Amino acid sequence: MALTLKLDAIEDLPRTPASDVKKLGWRGVMRAIARKGKVVVTNHSEPEAVILSADEYSQILHALEDAGVRQASALDTLRLRFDERLASLQAADASDRLRALMNGVTTLDGQVKAGDSH
Repeated sequence: MALTLKLDAIEDLPRTPASDVKKLGWRGVMRAIARKGKVVVTNHSEPEAVILSADEYSQILHALEDAGVRQASALDTLRLRFDERLASLQAADASDRLRALMNGVTTLDGQVKAGDSH
């Protein structure tokens, strides 16, 4: 099951100045996070840190893990195709097949032929 994760730009996240963090304390920050899921702590109006709920953090980790699995699967498929093609070049009759192909007459019938699918 692929997890869809929407990550907001840092400019779009709710903000709180560092002075409010000091004034309201950890409980105040956690109340804001409970309402919004994440908060950007600013210092002189510049983003300094992003505080996430544990749920937000877990969702990010799961989405990254899922993306990594999909990427690894695509890479494994590509590696398998490459290995199959390489094995055909290393076969005992590879030079004979190549020579026959190069010596044969090629007809394109007005079509450009490129790759396996064309």
